[in-house]
Amino acid sequence: MSLEWEQIVIDSPDPFTLGRWWARALDWVIVDENDTEIEIRQTPDRLPGIIVGIDREEKVVKNRLHLDFRPDDRDAEVARLLDLGARRVDVGQTGDEPWVVLADPEGNEFCVLG
Repeated sequence: MSLEWEQIVIDSPDPFTLGRWWARALDWVIVDENDTEIEIRQTPDRLPGIIVGIDREEKVVKNRLHLDFRPDDRDAEVARLLDLGARRVDVGQTGDEPWVVLADPEGNEFCVLG
C-alpha cells in the first residue's frame, strides 16, 4: 500500500479570491476552477496542490495545521507577501524564532522560515 500527497484543502467564504491570492503568493498556476472551488499547483502536472473550497463559516481560532515555506531570502519574501496582503500574526512566538508567522487575507496562518 502507498499514499501520494495530492493536495491540501483550505476552506474559505470566497475561495476564488483566496485561491488567486495563493497562486500569486506561490507563483503557481490555476489548474481547475468550478462553482465551489479553485485548485492551484506549482505546474499543472506537479503534486501536491492546494484546493480552496467554499465554506461560509468564518475562521475563529488558530489553525491546527499550517504551511511552512523556506525562501532564499526570508526578509525579502516576508516583505513581498505583506505587499500582496498577508499580515503578521502572533500565535505565541517569543521573538527569537528564525521564522516569521504570517496570515493570508482570510487569517490562515503560515510560516516563512529563515
